[in-house]
Amino acid sequence: MTRLRVPEAAAGERLDRFLASLPEVGSRAVAERLVREGGVRVDGSPRTKSARLEGGEEIEFEPPQPLRSTLEPEAMALSVPYEDEHLLVVDKPAGLVVHPAPGHGQGTLVHGLLAYDADGGDEPERPGIVHRLDRDTSGLMVVARSAEAHRRLERLVRDREVTREYLALVVGCPRSRRGTIDAPIGRDRGDPLRRSLDTDTPREAVTHFEVEELLARHALLRVRLETGRTHQIRVHLGAVGLPIAGDPVYGRPGELGLRRQFLHAARLVFRHPFTDTEVDVRSPLPPDLESALHAARRR
Repeated sequence: MTRLRVPEAAAGERLDRFLASLPEVGSRAVAERLVREGGVRVDGSPRTKSARLEGGEEIEFEPPQPLRSTLEPEAMALSVPYEDEHLLVVDKPAGLVVHPAPGHGQGTLVHGLLAYDADGGDEPERPGIVHRLDRDTSGLMVVARSAEAHRRLERLVRDREVTREYLALVVGCPRSRRGTIDAPIGRDRGDPLRRSLDTDTPREAVTHFEVEELLARHALLRVRLETGRTHQIRVHLGAVGLPIAGDPVYGRPGELGLRRQFLHAARLVFRHPFTDTEVDVRSPLPPDLESALHAARRR
């Protein structure tokens, strides 16, 4: 059992947010679970997760036990451009689902990453995963190798201290060399499988872009995520009249002979959560996207 006194500086803070900030808890999801299951007492009494602290209270809780994955490692030829004892950066190929989901119980990136000691997080089906890429989006992802590494990386992502840059080939010409799309995204009102701006569940979404190369009928954009909503880049660019070439859902399927969206996570930059050194990893365009770009240039 852990007992601690709430500092005066935490007065006014929600109980779940305060718990999530503690190293023993590490995430909002775990904090909410502890409160929901009645494992947290404030001055001897249970409280709701949204209860406001006053400072000076005594909190008691049982530290959560790490949830172990029951997934079996699978041999997989993965490109790992950076790794150390705490984390690794993997270059995910297109067509590979990140974690198990209905219809994808085997052969996911997570199954392959288990052989690289991926670990951490409160979801046993997603050990080490702190952010994800769509199945047909290629490129860089950072993965944790321990519970503490996962907590620290998750905090970096949450605080927007991880720079994620993508290359996207769009159909059309942007009105300016650079721009920002600030528009909430959620499940589409008419199709729950799609995300859109027409939604009853809007969540903040901010995307920055600049023109890398302007072509006759296309533009190669360098895109930076400020938030990380599902399908964010694809939805945002389509919404401003710049659909991604090859995108079968939000853009131009089959454009330039593409069998998937021209979207590649090309660069990942962050301060290492243990050493504070800068990690800056880059990934070149894979052959199918390079071929499509050459075709666009010839036009």
